[in-house]
Amino acid sequence: MHLQSSTLNGRIPSRLFALEELPMEFPAAERLVYLTPSVEVSVSEEYINFKHLRHYSHTMTDESVDAIRTPPHSTGERIIIHCDLDAFFAAVEVLHHDLDPEKPLIIGSDPQAGRGRGIVSTCNYAARKFGIHSAMPISEAWRRCPGHPFGPGHYIRGSRGLYSRASRKVMEILLEPAEFFEKASIDEAYLDVTDHVAGDWDAAYALCRSLQTTIEEEVGLTASFGIAPTRILAKMSSEVNKPKGIFRILPDEIVDFFHHRSLRDVPGIGPKRATQLAEWGLTTVDEAYELGELALGRMAGERFASWLIRVVDGATSTEVSPLRSRKSIGKERTFSQDQTDHEAVLDVLRSLTQRVLKRSKDMGVSGRLAEVKIRYTGFETHTHGRSIPVAMDEPDVFLRLAEHLFATNVQHNRSLRLIGFRLGQLDMPPTRQAVLLLEEE
Repeated sequence: MHLQSSTLNGRIPSRLFALEELPMEFPAAERLVYLTPSVEVSVSEEYINFKHLRHYSHTMTDESVDAIRTPPHSTGERIIIHCDLDAFFAAVEVLHHDLDPEKPLIIGSDPQAGRGRGIVSTCNYAARKFGIHSAMPISEAWRRCPGHPFGPGHYIRGSRGLYSRASRKVMEILLEPAEFFEKASIDEAYLDVTDHVAGDWDAAYALCRSLQTTIEEEVGLTASFGIAPTRILAKMSSEVNKPKGIFRILPDEIVDFFHHRSLRDVPGIGPKRATQLAEWGLTTVDEAYELGELALGRMAGERFASWLIRVVDGATSTEVSPLRSRKSIGKERTFSQDQTDHEAVLDVLRSLTQRVLKRSKDMGVSGRLAEVKIRYTGFETHTHGRSIPVAMDEPDVFLRLAEHLFATNVQHNRSLRLIGFRLGQLDMPPTRQAVLLLEEE
């Protein structure tokens, strides 16, 4: 592999260098034509530094150097907004029941004075000060913050209908200015507003402020917004100024945003991966990025290294789509007492299946995979699935599949703790598929 170099004025004849003979730094004024697909050049005011891998070749001219140095506010980047409702479930309950938001509110299973067997669904910010968080055993939450008459905690079961209505009102507000809209969950959404604001980042900030005010005035809830060129950056920025905050990352501010930022702040980096990197002395994103893709890949794997470099480079996905975040639609029921009446459990499964299919129709999506989840006493869990040839949204088809999967796989001599149904392999077909006649196995 060779590299051709010449001065800008062309007075010195061009000659070929072996790649290994080249120094790692070059004066920024030189024009470089590099032919290897495994090297990327990054430009600063002082030098061009070979660091990260890429899969393209590029001709670096004086005009392109100026273009890279220019802040890319108007070079065609997408403007992605992530909206995250603040402590949504707790906020809805506080609003509905006219509760004091300064007192700890814990939503979840019945704590039974500390003897409950369920988990915390969510809690408000006052409860989080006690170290309570979602998915914590409800008995542990009671130990940290007892309820009346032993302590200040207020425990409720929650009202799913309230949350759905509140979420629907918020999403209707967010949908209006979005060129592309994606409801990622009941309390968060992505908006691509690039065309709506004509690529103006200041207008995007003003839009978030307006949406924030409208949501609070019309629904009574507060929301935090993140604005960035990619999905993952928008999601991270919405966490910066919570609650009721707005944070914007401009394209030329991405590297600075990650300076001294913990690796655990990046969605997709869990405790196991963070511990692995910490063993190599890496705890922040900029430390990992400075290593470059090759060195980081030797420590944590090429796939992870490539992904993290792309995150910091602002090169990850900008796609906003109703199916982008949702891989499946599912519902499940945990019984307060383990069930031995499998006929009654089957009735619950039918109800869950119908609710899932209603949800899929509301979203305008279909699915190919029917999956039944069965959890026995002792938390032993099995999932049983079956796919059909084409994506459909017909309840009768998936009811038959769910019944068949349950009947042929349940262990009849065991009691059940949980039953669930999931519709997977989602699709958004332009036309609905006619009912498929399934043969019984």
